[in-house]
Amino acid sequence: MLVWDNLRTFIDAHDWLTAFRLPAYAPELNPAEGVWANLKGKLVNLAPRGLDQLTVLVKSHLKRMQYRPALLDGFVAQAGLALEPP
Repeated sequence: MLVWDNLRTFIDAHDWLTAFRLPAYAPELNPAEGVWANLKGKLVNLAPRGLDQLTVLVKSHLKRMQYRPALLDGFVAQAGLALEPP
């Protein structure tokens, strides 16, 4: 199975491939959008002194999310995706 935005060349060349086409812009179907929205909420009032400080904070918050599987499962579920294979 492949979820691809709009490149038909690869998909048409492989008849064994099942493709699900997404609209050109569909953030509600992408679990990563939930991750970034959550991260932006953590950084909303931040005024970093530089790119290095911002990088450290972003990595720190992403690392914390990694240890919260229920939160990550929620992002997947919000996108309407199944957590188990069909």
